[in-house]
Order: sequence, then C-alpha cells, then structure tokens
Amino acid sequence: MPVEEFVAGWISGALGLVLGHPFDTVKVRLQTQTTYRGIIDCMVKTYRHESAYFLAPFDLIKVRLQNQTEPRAQRRSTPPRYRGPVHCATSIFQEEGPRGLFRGAWALTLRDTPTLGIYFVTYEWLCRQSTPDGQKPSSTTVLVAGGFAGITSWVTATPLDVIKSRMQMAGLKQREYQGLLDCMVSSARQEGLGVFFRGLTINSARAFPVNAVTFLSYEYLLHSWG
Repeated sequence: MPVEEFVAGWISGALGLVLGHPFDTVKVRLQTQTTYRGIIDCMVKTYRHESAYFLAPFDLIKVRLQNQTEPRAQRRSTPPRYRGPVHCATSIFQEEGPRGLFRGAWALTLRDTPTLGIYFVTYEWLCRQSTPDGQKPSSTTVLVAGGFAGITSWVTATPLDVIKSRMQMAGLKQREYQGLLDCMVSSARQEGLGVFFRGLTINSARAFPVNAVTFLSYEYLLHSWG
C-alpha cells in the first residue's frame, strides 16, 4: 500500500502542478512587481509578451524565471537575463554565491510547515462532515473538500509566501534584507499591512481547482488499485 500511495500522490501532485503553474506565475509577479494593475492585467501582459517555458525544479529558480518580463526570441528586444533553469542556477551561484541559491529558504520552511498540517486537517474534516458513517466520500465531496482545503492553507500561507518571494528577488534587484524579520518590517513600513496578502485572490483562484483535482485523482488512483 505505501508504494501505491506514493505513486498516486506523485501523479496527482503532477496534475495539480500542471494545472496551477500559470496561476502561480501571475501570483509571484503580483507579489514582487508593481507594474500590473491587477490579476487580469498581469495575465494579459504575460500571455501577450511571453511563452510559458518556466520549468524550474527549485522554488528560487522558478520565482526568478517567472519574474522575467522580456519577450523571448524576438528581434531588437532586450534578451532575457536567464536562458533557462540551468543558466539561472549557474548565474545565481556565480553572482551571489552558494548562499544565493538558498534565499528565502527559512520563509519557505515557515510557510509550508504549518500549512501542510492545516491543509490535510481541513480536507479530512470536510470529508467526514459531508460523508455518512461507514461510507467513502463521493467524488463531489472530494472535489469540494480538496478545493477548500487548498484555499484555507493559502490564506495562512500567503503572508510568508510574499516574504519568501521578495527575499528570493532581493539578490536580482541588488537589495539585501538582513533577514526574514527585516523583510517583513521593511515591506509593511513601505506598503502597509495589506502587502502581506498580495496575491491572495490569485492564490485562492488557483488553489481550488488545483487541489480539487489533486485529491480526486489521488483518491481515484488508490481506489482503482485497492
């Protein structure tokens, strides 16, 4: 059973990643840039000027690539700073040293540690509340529970997600935060407390379908192999 659970989790996670990646790109840009008027404006400009070629294996590289706004492979245009994930990783290592590859690591850890607990507890609780004793949750229940579990986890994760993204972009912008707390204080002082929930709307819009599909595929695969 552990092998089946691992494979089911891997496949469902991959499906969720593919579905949610475009939303994640928009979320990161809204959190770290001020050139967009809102979610739709960011989506339109990203679609109009760029192709979806961000396939970075690490969160830092993903964020750096997502923040590139230069059109790719067009004449007389400023070439992208990074040519791809490997070039991005190499450039960061050369320009910022080994520590540069770990920017935002603490914020990422603090974001994910409690969030994962909230995520699964919410899912299990919603499934139990909507399912009669002795029965398995229906597909609709799994979809709804998974979707709301994703939204709930992102409500708690977004403030640290903002800090993580800003610390990861700090090296590129030649700005150094003294640490996680300094980043939080500086951001709040310059932009107000609302900055910590920047991207929450797009996070929630992404979270529902991504996590609904993730849990439904996970439960379906386990049931099929059961």
